[in-house]
Amino acid sequence: MEKLKMHSPDLTEGNIEKIAGLFPNCVTESMDKNGKLKKSIDFDLLRQELSGTIVEGPQERYHLNWPGKREALLAANAPIAKTLRPCREESVDFDTTQNLFIEGDNLDALKLLQETYLGKIKMIYIDPPYNTGNDFIYEDDFAESTEEYLRKSNQKDEEGNRLVANTESNGRFHSDWLSMMYPRLKLARNLLSDDGLIFASIGPEEISNLKKIMDEVFGEANYRNSIAIKRGAKSVQAQFETWDKLGTAFEYLLLYSKISTYRFPKMVRELDDSKCGGWNNHWRGTDRPTMRYELFGITPDTGQWRWSKDRSVMAINNYQKMISEIGKTEIDITQETIDSWYLEQGADIDLLRLSSNGKPEHYIPPTDTTLLNDIWFHVPSTGSGIVKRLMGIKAFDNPKPLDLLKQACRFCPNDAIILDFYAGSATTAHAIMQLNAEDGGNRKFIMIQLPEPCDEKSEAFKAGYKTIAEIGKERIRRAGKQIRDELEKRKDNNQKQLPLENSDSTSSFSLHPSSFQSPSSFILHPSSFDIGFRVLKVASSSMSGIYYTPDAVQQTQLALFSDNIKEDRSAEDLLFQVLLDWGVDLSLPIKKDAIAGKEVFFVDDNALAACFDKNGEITEDFIKELAKRKPLRVVFRDAGFKNDSVKINVEQIFKLLSPHTDVKTI
Repeated sequence: MEKLKMHSPDLTEGNIEKIAGLFPNCVTESMDKNGKLKKSIDFDLLRQELSGTIVEGPQERYHLNWPGKREALLAANAPIAKTLRPCREESVDFDTTQNLFIEGDNLDALKLLQETYLGKIKMIYIDPPYNTGNDFIYEDDFAESTEEYLRKSNQKDEEGNRLVANTESNGRFHSDWLSMMYPRLKLARNLLSDDGLIFASIGPEEISNLKKIMDEVFGEANYRNSIAIKRGAKSVQAQFETWDKLGTAFEYLLLYSKISTYRFPKMVRELDDSKCGGWNNHWRGTDRPTMRYELFGITPDTGQWRWSKDRSVMAINNYQKMISEIGKTEIDITQETIDSWYLEQGADIDLLRLSSNGKPEHYIPPTDTTLLNDIWFHVPSTGSGIVKRLMGIKAFDNPKPLDLLKQACRFCPNDAIILDFYAGSATTAHAIMQLNAEDGGNRKFIMIQLPEPCDEKSEAFKAGYKTIAEIGKERIRRAGKQIRDELEKRKDNNQKQLPLENSDSTSSFSLHPSSFQSPSSFILHPSSFDIGFRVLKVASSSMSGIYYTPDAVQQTQLALFSDNIKEDRSAEDLLFQVLLDWGVDLSLPIKKDAIAGKEVFFVDDNALAACFDKNGEITEDFIKELAKRKPLRVVFRDAGFKNDSVKINVEQIFKLLSPHTDVKTI
């Protein structure tokens, strides 16, 4: 019977297999430090395969490099022997919620999510340290080999790697920051779906480096935009007074897609909605009677022609001239044909816009909606004010504006999974819950935040919050309750149009993709609204060292290792490590049941069944009863079988009663 590996995937091994599929001649063998053979890549031969000329040695080329880049790549690919331990007492609606809050080092967390959420995340938002010299970065511990990395990862303390200040006095100021970002972005890309997007907030200190590193990880062709976000006047003035330079009025939001063929959904707004900024610089539905004149024998009663009469007449004459000169029928005309003809004329004359049927398009019919055309992120709300009112104190410095995150989340389908692995005060989670309340969506979030200690002089610390993660969790609890209470108030009055009270928005317009559900077409019942989250904490593996290095144990020591699971781990701890290893969704509902007096976990009814009995009481009768449930997967603890005969017969029993069940042990 096969055993679960109980560690994150070895991405290097997977990459070797991919290369082997393309260039099998480049795969060779080498000795590891223990003298065992392993697959390796002949890089000289691979370089030659990818070159049209003779490769004799290193050549100058365009690329991004810094001290520590190779170690950062190793950190991204190396497996870790860690797990996620559930924490019910800090969760909300643990058994039913579809949201996750992961507490721990985000590099570890991203590795642990690789199998479960590979290609399933629709949007990622991150707000990493800006590297101003006053913030903190992760001090990652790079090992000499993947084997060493795996071994050490099971010996770390529960809090993971340390945070260090990256000050100007550090000789590797930019390099250390890049080494922190590189492996995390590589792992994040794996999680994105093909139609996925990633938004990354950044200040002027590292925007050039972040764009270069994202160009490398996501591909330059997948760069979509650098969006300027206006900073508050107080923030700009404070910088001007403090720094020996002009205040920085903007920060930035880099936007990348997973693939180059991605197309943004059509974003529309109701014409009757109030509008912010001078967005309506040309006609988008405003009635202009002067643009209604006779053309083609038609004078429209509503709407208007696109161009003035003189321009329209000139375009028609040009079109008729083109038809006569190129000798094609109207149905054969394409935009390329028109462009080519005008190019041959060498004259400065108006081009024609063709409709889908190949004929000139001049008339704009009346419409109830229009494409969004204002400043991309005109964000009227400030993050600090919302958090202060919600928490009662200034709990977090410079939280992101709620409307900014709501705007980004609107680019996802309303059932998307959204990830933020620099969660901070959990603005992203707050935005998702509020947006779901506004449009009836079922977006789900995964927040990842290190338990970074709060400054002892801060209001948050004095109020009892020891870490940033505690602030984020409490904000989600309070925001969820506030939104649900507001829904309760409005339910009886049948008031469907939001935003809710905890938004600072000065505009009530609803921006939404035209293919998605309109906010005015639903009534959301508060009881069906998910304001919960399942807290999971990054920890060392639940398996003892012998599980990963059985060859290191001498025969005289076997009695000391009769069980390969750490004594302090509960059955639910083991369940979540199994879910990770098997790639099962961590947000699926979990129920306990008793079969023949033994506790059995059922995940999403029959997606997985787990019995972690350790007293040697699992019998063939029990296995037969469990097999009748026909789970897709089932896992047992080695120490639970009554004897070797029962363990040997497990697979045969399932083959007979439930042949599609995958059976494993730990």
